[in-house]
Amino acid sequence: MIVVKFLGGAKKSFNSEKLEISESDISIRDLLDLLLKLKPKDTSDFDFENILIAVNGSDSSAMEGKSTTVHDGDVVSIIPVIHGGSSKKSCFEIEKKQICIFEIRGKKTADIKLIDNLRKTYPKIKFQAVSTNFILSASHLKKILSLSINAEKNNVLLSNKIETDILMRFALTLQISNAISSAGIKPSVNFILITIGNKIFPDSLNHELSLISSDLFSKNNSTFIKKQFNISKKHVDSVYSKTPLEDILVEKASILF
Repeated sequence: MIVVKFLGGAKKSFNSEKLEISESDISIRDLLDLLLKLKPKDTSDFDFENILIAVNGSDSSAMEGKSTTVHDGDVVSIIPVIHGGSSKKSCFEIEKKQICIFEIRGKKTADIKLIDNLRKTYPKIKFQAVSTNFILSASHLKKILSLSINAEKNNVLLSNKIETDILMRFALTLQISNAISSAGIKPSVNFILITIGNKIFPDSLNHELSLISSDLFSKNNSTFIKKQFNISKKHVDSVYSKTPLEDILVEKASILF
């Protein structure tokens, strides 16, 4: 038996918080086809394309996507993606940690209280904000997060908190104050909000952040980054890679001690 849990608007579409499916060892794609048949006809339409699917708390996109096989006893969570979906947030898994990122629109005054309030409201989730200027791409962001998460796992963080370690690696500095002043939240500048937890995040958090989000990585920051870290064209050209600037940044972040 497979237990399917519905979150957010999905509960209204299925008139239930969960369903028990007698099938097992089927793909997520086949499970969605089955759910489409089971959905009551007199309820609101449900967009099966713009959803996040978690299997036992892990994002299926980090597995085999819709080809992921669901087994007897598994719990599948169906989470609608709100307000434009994947272009405004990205969720993935690193070392069994559930991570979602949002690009938050900058305000005229630095919105430090937003992070403080989120930490108080969701104490089991870790939050860190990094200026979008210091993030080259989604791939760059994931590699830096992987460095920090593995550093925490091996007890070799640059600071006593993973949140600070993340900021220091993006800022390429061992000075916490320098990391905050350079790569932290600034007035009128968008920032990437990184959320890290052990489970899929509450729908209330996704909804709250979606209301203040912009499309992810809509800006090319390569010129700013090269100037910020004094990376010359000669240095970039000397790296034989499809992503030379990204590789330079990750290497510099990995050897901070």
